Amino acid sequence: MKKDIKIPEVTNVEMAVVYEFNDIYNTNDWNVYLINNKNVDLEMVVIVSQGFSEKKTTSLLRKKVEKLPANSFAKIEFMQPELFKLNNRFQVTFFEGNTLYEKTFLFKKNTVKEGALREIPELKKRGVLVK
Repeated sequence: MKKDIKIPEVTNVEMAVVYEFNDIYNTNDWNVYLINNKNVDLEMVVIVSQGFSEKKTTSLLRKKVEKLPANSFAKIEFMQPELFKLNNRFQVTFFEGNTLYEKTFLFKKNTVKEGALREIPELKKRGVLVK
């Protein structure tokens, strides 16, 4: 029954919204990164993102990363500053070995801003981190 189902806890996987310089357009952009601090690869990673508030909901965006190597990171998407007024949810699903994991990361409204930036050692960039 339900009590027999074991849902594994996700550890050492994080998301960050980073403010960084774009060499191509000579602009400062906000980008979302998925960070794998595990000593094993993550496979078939699927990220579903959506912004929402009491009155507004954005479209769902889906992104797939075939393989995220151990102790690495991947840029997931560009994020428009207008979305910071909303809660931004990232549902991440992946395989570690033969086990399926799922975790939801939430950047609460108005928490992503220049004043909240902190150094993220794995990226060597400044951003807002959610564990």
